[in-house]
Amino acid sequence: MIFLGFTSNIIDSIINLGITLPGLIIAITLHELAHGLTAYALGDPTAKNNGRLTLNPIVHLDIIGFLMLLIARFGWAKPVPINPLYFKNRKLGTILVSIAGPISNFIIAIISVIILDLGLFTNEILNAIIFVTAWYNVGLGIFNLLPFPPLDGSKILASLLPTKFEMLFYKYERYLYVILIILVLSKGIGTFIGPVVEYGLEIIYRLIFIFK
Repeated sequence: MIFLGFTSNIIDSIINLGITLPGLIIAITLHELAHGLTAYALGDPTAKNNGRLTLNPIVHLDIIGFLMLLIARFGWAKPVPINPLYFKNRKLGTILVSIAGPISNFIIAIISVIILDLGLFTNEILNAIIFVTAWYNVGLGIFNLLPFPPLDGSKILASLLPTKFEMLFYKYERYLYVILIILVLSKGIGTFIGPVVEYGLEIIYRLIFIFK
């Protein structure tokens, strides 16, 4: 009986992993690709020269960060290298590149919800994968907009500040890293993100209903 129960738990874990992985990989890959493409469109070839303008998820994944994301629900990808000096307007360029990642996640979430709403698939597992994809993309988009380094929101906030205060922000950003880690370990971020993601999905469903 114990052996059968253990086997069942393993099977459940494999199924859950199979449902979770596609959404995570899609969210991370397109998020990082969006950063690179936007930077390239603004005249910065750094991401392209580093082979980051690709849909190959292996290029964008950090193994340790990805495993942490699966285990601890907090992780990281390989940051896309950019050089703001290539931008005609450094501050505006940095904001556009930074916000491109979260926007790509929200677009993927909207597309996923539309697919579910249209009922294109009858397979429960496939629909579960699509729903998890929507959930993770809303979550990743919102999380990255928080104003803590190294998240995209911190770069957006810094670029909105006058140059003098922007330099101070970057000078002391290491202390904000600590705040982010504390919030994650204390589950403060999770407590905040969960309800916000659910509300975000509800908004998407309502918008789709309006335009149907």
